Amino acid sequence: MAIDLSNLMERSLSMLSSDHKSVVSMNLFVALLCACIVIGHLLEENRWMNESITALIIGLCTGIVILLTTNGTSSHVLMFSEDLFFIYLLPPIIFNAGFQVKKKQFFRNFMTIMLFGAVGTLISFVIISAGAVHFFKQMNIGTLKIGDYLAIGAIFAATDSVCTLQVLNQDETPLLYSLVFGEGVVNDATSVVLFNAIQSFDLSHINLSIALKFVGSFFYLFIASTMLGVIAGLLSAFIIKKLYMGRHSTDREVALMILMAYLSYMLAELFYLSGILTVFFCGIVMSHYTWHNVTESSRVTTKHAFATLSFVAEIFIFLYVGMDALDIEKWRVVRDSPGKSVGVSAILLGLVLLGRAAFVFPLSFLSNLTKTSSHEKIGLKQQLTIWWAGLMRGAVSMALAYKQFTSSGHTKLHGNAIMITSTITVVLFSTVVFGLMTQPLVRILLPSSKNLSRMLSDESSTPKSFIVPLLGNGQGSEADLKTPNVTRPTSLRMLLATPSHTVHHYWRKFDDAFMRPVFGGRGFVPVVPGSPLEQSVHQWQQE
Repeated sequence: MAIDLSNLMERSLSMLSSDHKSVVSMNLFVALLCACIVIGHLLEENRWMNESITALIIGLCTGIVILLTTNGTSSHVLMFSEDLFFIYLLPPIIFNAGFQVKKKQFFRNFMTIMLFGAVGTLISFVIISAGAVHFFKQMNIGTLKIGDYLAIGAIFAATDSVCTLQVLNQDETPLLYSLVFGEGVVNDATSVVLFNAIQSFDLSHINLSIALKFVGSFFYLFIASTMLGVIAGLLSAFIIKKLYMGRHSTDREVALMILMAYLSYMLAELFYLSGILTVFFCGIVMSHYTWHNVTESSRVTTKHAFATLSFVAEIFIFLYVGMDALDIEKWRVVRDSPGKSVGVSAILLGLVLLGRAAFVFPLSFLSNLTKTSSHEKIGLKQQLTIWWAGLMRGAVSMALAYKQFTSSGHTKLHGNAIMITSTITVVLFSTVVFGLMTQPLVRILLPSSKNLSRMLSDESSTPKSFIVPLLGNGQGSEADLKTPNVTRPTSLRMLLATPSHTVHHYWRKFDDAFMRPVFGGRGFVPVVPGSPLEQSVHQWQQE
């Protein structure tokens, strides 16, 4: 009995000790997040630094301090987990991007975005995979199979849309932002689908039947994921429009929007679909319908809540990656061949540069052939910016590399360890070097004055411009507030300058006739006596 009691006490003490370590780790991590926000604010006017790079550098410095204090036994307070990344950190970032995106710019360039995001990713995937097979077999880095080489192509074809979001500005460069970010979302989804297909298919015997199944699987995942996001967004709009919870509690409608958005992502994961595409299109639909069905106070709350969750998740990811980059276990395995590890990293960087250039410039040329107006075409300077902004690799590449080459975050195989350390090197180098130079490059190649006309032509009926009068003509925007001396063209001039019978024209007719009466949206919001919406309408009418 005494022996049992002593064992029980030892187990209890060890559990308490592990719980206390977790508390210490979380305290340190939250303190570092606060430090990243404060330092990022102080560096806000700096044209070179952004908060993602700041978080990465702070994570690296913290890893070095922990490494020194633990005598080289550990360098991080939290282990990198692909589940943590894909389930908790990525959804708020992608949803907020869809929620805040300027829909007219996005869908106006939808075919170009799909061309870059889907076809371009496949081109980059083929080039990186072929290059990896050619060079790595000669270097004899380890026992890598054909599936590993194809996985390398999928891992490094994934651009870092998180870092791109912080480098580019949606108001200063709307066309670039919509192209690079839209491509980034489709690119991430395509890369993840490719990666999952590589793991699920038997690649030792590739034939026409398997290739056709692979193509069919990709299109099924894309269409099904998009439809699931649209359905989830429409369902939330219908429920809030019918019940109009804001008359009793704004907390309920805000909570329902947040939970429905997250539910769409988890349902996609449950049915083995692409959660990235699902939650992105759910965000677009919610901003078009659901956001206009809630009270004015809920609009302000949701706008800032989604932006805050996305902001914290972005900082968390880069802090996480920076700290995990110095994991001593993986570097210890490859310490006997540092030259080989550097060589692999250099080859991967070269393949990333080549793979990106191989589709940006040719596909831009093809896209320009379909454009009739010169201002809609992608110029050479814009192509260079798109090529450069998409060179960054980030947490998606890290998560996929861990999933392919480690077991529960650990690896003892020499070839796998080289691939992990090389991925870390590429992510750090591309994020810091390419990220530091992207913003100055955009300012040199594309001064903001050249983009002013495009800023004025952008739509404003998004959550980023919730200040506009609810029943106004919807033409006011942040650009109007910043540039009061610039006059916007009248509706008649815009009608004469631009043909009205376009896809967008017919979609608006269908939307006004069938969708908005059922799901709500701007102009179809129910007015309840005594509600904040009714009061705002009354004030607008008096003015």
